[in-house]
Amino acid sequence: MITSTRRVSPDKSEVRIAFSLEESSVEVKDVEDLPQTFPELDQRLQPVPPCVSLRESAQVYKEHCRMAREFHQVKHEIAILEDRKRQLLEELVEDEKVAVEIARLEEEFCRLTEENRTLVTVHNERTQQLESLCLTSRTRQDSS
Repeated sequence: MITSTRRVSPDKSEVRIAFSLEESSVEVKDVEDLPQTFPELDQRLQPVPPCVSLRESAQVYKEHCRMAREFHQVKHEIAILEDRKRQLLEELVEDEKVAVEIARLEEEFCRLTEENRTLVTVHNERTQQLESLCLTSRTRQDSS
């Protein structure tokens, strides 16, 4: 195992790099099957092709490619969730409009119900007055 500790710049902490020259389970030929670029990644984040003479380099490359695929998947899931969020917000706005309209209709219904009660009461009073006048008129006609 070879290890090395380096400070990239004075304001950064030390970085420890360790690799082994022992046999590895990663085959360098597997690396050729992996995509070479990931368009959704910044150029500086693109996996650098491995040094074919170092198995550790192939492992790092393979891991980097795996993380790039995972990054792509997460970005895709975020896009789907953001789209769903947008849809839900649109539905919420529509539901709020419907709630306002329902409240307005309920208020109008209460007002019209009260107006109807008042009109029914006035109608009943007028009907009684008419009956009373009719009786009074008949009584006068019978007396004369």
